[in-house]
Amino acid sequence: MYQIQANESGTRSISVSDENLNTIRQFSLFQLLVDSNGIVTEQALDKLKLNIRSLLTTPQGSDKQLLDLCIDVIYHRDMKAFGLRNLIALYEKWNKENPEPAPAK
Repeated sequence: MYQIQANESGTRSISVSDENLNTIRQFSLFQLLVDSNGIVTEQALDKLKLNIRSLLTTPQGSDKQLLDLCIDVIYHRDMKAFGLRNLIALYEKWNKENPEPAPAK
């Protein structure tokens, strides 16, 4: 279990599990999320929420892990652009340390 800081003062945090990070990878949720300037804004968070809402209407989106990610992290009451920036940084670090397994032949 990881903790990401949700605000600049450090008074709020959000717990993120390996399962949450794996779900982000499985659905490629951060792909093309941030503009070319690399700045994470509230608009990026809104875009992520809209993308997830769209996924939830598909058969593959009815996945319990995606719902858990929504409830526990993305739609957490403390999630703002600052928290999303820290979530993306955590995901990038986690993704490097936990490479995706090669597809079975």
